[in-house]
Amino acid sequence: MEMNILLFGPNGSGKGTQGAILQQQFNIRHIESGVIFRDNISKNTELGKRAKQYIEKGELVPDHITIPMILDRLKEGDCAKGWLLDGFPRNLNQAQKLDEALKKEGMKLTYVIEIVLERQISKNRIMGRRLCIKDNNHPNNVFIEAIKPLSQEGRIVCRVCGGELKTRSDDQDEIAIDQRHAIYYDKVNGTLAAVNYFKDKAKDAAPEFKFIGIDGKPGVKEVSKDLFEKLKK
Repeated sequence: MEMNILLFGPNGSGKGTQGAILQQQFNIRHIESGVIFRDNISKNTELGKRAKQYIEKGELVPDHITIPMILDRLKEGDCAKGWLLDGFPRNLNQAQKLDEALKKEGMKLTYVIEIVLERQISKNRIMGRRLCIKDNNHPNNVFIEAIKPLSQEGRIVCRVCGGELKTRSDDQDEIAIDQRHAIYYDKVNGTLAAVNYFKDKAKDAAPEFKFIGIDGKPGVKEVSKDLFEKLKK
């Protein structure tokens, strides 16, 4: 069965992690909108050339370029069994236009998934991330109890191996984090307006797809368990 998914969630919600789990579980392609832009520009496609002109001027790429670029990617052979689109749409207008474009191409959405997390918790999770210098796969976060670093002689160390921890500079850039979150949490002009568009459509008497809301506060395993239980219903 083909499975086509839109995945929403703020930076810091674990959206990328859950997307990777869904990809593996259902053998579908995880499509990130940012990667589509980079691929089209690097391959010098017609759409990529047009997008580059806007990017070089520091302007947003218009929807009439972005949406065809996304559709072209979703039509590729590796998406035949389904896809999970992450990072688009980002506002109400994009949600409406993407919905129309998918219908025109005969592509049916199966699920729209929203990982729900309060803005301050999302910010804390980003700023609380710590990287182990021995192994980046050792999860440490000062704001998440389950993966909190160990305290040793007045300093914090990796909870897995006791190694030294460091921070990523972009994780500590409050201005950039606030700007991204301002776009996401805006219910009028931002991403939550797009989320609510699909949420309202799923309330129809005969909905075209299922809308699933997931609490992002628990740990990765608990969130995944909740998600898969709701996918089965």
